[in-house]
Amino acid sequence: MSHQETQLQLGRRSFLSQAGFNFGALAAGAMLGDELAASELKSSLPHFAPKAKRVIFLTQSGGPSQIELFDHKPELPKLAGTELPDSVRQGQRLTGMTKNQKQLILPAITKFNRHGECGRLVGEWLPHIGSISDDLCFVKSMVTDEINHAPAMTKFLTGHQLPGRPSFGAWASYGLGSMNSNLPDYVVLISKMKRPSDQPLYDHYWGSGFLPSKHQGVKLRSAKDPVLYLNDPDGFPRELRREMLDGLAGMNRLHHTETLDPEIETRIAQYEMAFRMQTSIPDLTDLSDESDETFEMYGPDSRRPGSYAANCILARRLAERDVRFIQLFHPDWDHHSRLSSWCVSRCVDTDQPSAALVKDLKQRGLLDDTLIIWGGEFGRGVAGQGKWDSPEAGRDHHPRCFTIWMAGAGIKPGTSYGQTDDFSYNVVENPVHVRDLHATALHVLGIDHERFTHRYQGLDFKLTGVEPSKVVDDILA
Repeated sequence: MSHQETQLQLGRRSFLSQAGFNFGALAAGAMLGDELAASELKSSLPHFAPKAKRVIFLTQSGGPSQIELFDHKPELPKLAGTELPDSVRQGQRLTGMTKNQKQLILPAITKFNRHGECGRLVGEWLPHIGSISDDLCFVKSMVTDEINHAPAMTKFLTGHQLPGRPSFGAWASYGLGSMNSNLPDYVVLISKMKRPSDQPLYDHYWGSGFLPSKHQGVKLRSAKDPVLYLNDPDGFPRELRREMLDGLAGMNRLHHTETLDPEIETRIAQYEMAFRMQTSIPDLTDLSDESDETFEMYGPDSRRPGSYAANCILARRLAERDVRFIQLFHPDWDHHSRLSSWCVSRCVDTDQPSAALVKDLKQRGLLDDTLIIWGGEFGRGVAGQGKWDSPEAGRDHHPRCFTIWMAGAGIKPGTSYGQTDDFSYNVVENPVHVRDLHATALHVLGIDHERFTHRYQGLDFKLTGVEPSKVVDDILA
């Protein structure tokens, strides 16, 4: 090799070596800058005095029918079997399941009863929720953009229809952190159905997206071991586990100083959380100290582990232990057929336990600082799916209007907000987009949604995204 070639080779090596160092320094600087920005953001939270310390999100997956449950339309029986007017439909998109059939009106197949001092009308399939109407705020003018389950639920929970964004619970954990170092900030409970559910629930519904993974929801199983691999093997003393974790944490911290990878800090934190959960989770999930009166209040299914009713009791126990965000999922609200039997079954599952949770929190003084949200990803359409006057009839998806209810800290009780047209098809007064729901819930937690961001790939992301969104002041106490 000539002297010139040798010098060129050395020059290449020097360049690559220096380039590697410089690129590494740039990457480390960027990561450090993001960490500093995140630290500065968190130090400013909450932005103002919060009304709520925690959230319980009672997520009804599949799209409960607002027409049968909450949105009373007394004139619809006169139009039964007639075609939905074009002036009402306005060319709005239908799913592939009903776009080729006539849109024949199916009135509500329930009666509505007035409840409480507020005189709220609630469908007869939800008598227990009706009985607590004076504690609830019904938002009847919810709007979303997605017509199919997965994108609609993804938007309902993350603010965007595509997977990859942090869920609402993850944002709450990221911004406000923990109130109990022995339990996760964000806990997820999924109903164990009496029959197999055909409503899929995807992990990204409670995922952390681009936030550090320590903020993702921790799913508790309805089994002997609520969290897998939590217990040490037989004969493995706790003191030895402590020494092992201390040594592992030391090695991980050394690695973090070299790479500044935030996932290493997450790993350290999760190992420590798992160690503490070995004591806290068995104490949480052991319902033997609950009174017979409590089980009676939550209903006959509350003694069945994993039922929605049992999970409502766990939600109250988690609230007592100051878990920041508690999310229950109950599937099978997707009633394209047999509305009169399947929807009734889901109401039986959830009506008494949901009402009991509100009453239980109230009598324990926890409702004053807990925000409760009940609802699904969209509603159901006024046209019958299938033969409209058959017991087999159902309803298709409908994103243009649906109903949720809220209760607790910061929410004006005994109220109803928003109005739909005479067909429960379009919002005609005070629309509330899913983004507005997120902005309002963050506000109750003391967070200004416009200022609550996380920098990722050079962009400042928000739960409420870049489209206009607002806090719904009229429903706030």
